[in-house]
Amino acid sequence: MIASISGEITQVLENQVVITVGGVGLFLNLTEDTCLACRPGMKRAFHTYLVVREDQLALYGFETIEARDLFVQLISVGGIGPRIALAALSALTPETIRRAITADQPEIFAKVPGIGKKTAQKIILDLQGKIQPLEPLEALSRMDEVDAEVMEALTALGYSIVEAQTALQSIPREDSDADAETRLRKALQYFS
Repeated sequence: MIASISGEITQVLENQVVITVGGVGLFLNLTEDTCLACRPGMKRAFHTYLVVREDQLALYGFETIEARDLFVQLISVGGIGPRIALAALSALTPETIRRAITADQPEIFAKVPGIGKKTAQKIILDLQGKIQPLEPLEALSRMDEVDAEVMEALTALGYSIVEAQTALQSIPREDSDADAETRLRKALQYFS
């Protein structure tokens, strides 16, 4: 198994780069944000996971071990392949994924392209108990309900899930206990 890779990026494609290691160029599948941050000529290191299928070998790269481990857990769920798991990690942060699973919120996953309501519920069912919460569950549930409401409002206004997530993350920590309306106003300020 290939646990990590370090080399020079020679080509950037859609959600994929070619990284040259010891004179060999390897295709490396990445999340949208990670891929957008890559430029030819950059030296980068990634934590990786090799997916072996009957007809292909595919290497997936992640900036953190946590993201890689979540990817592995997501593809362990029946019906979730590497492309959908990577789409989930592109649309949602690892923290959001953990919160959605521990707080039993399949609607968060249902917003990811390629994941419907039934699949989202299956992810929650399969991974509950395997994913540890980042904070005490009570505070987590309250925060998630507000964030889910704000995220729903932002996507209803036409923002993508990635944009909505970025706006939510831009809200200062001291406003983390604010109500949904206040958090929505702060998130909208991010776009102006």
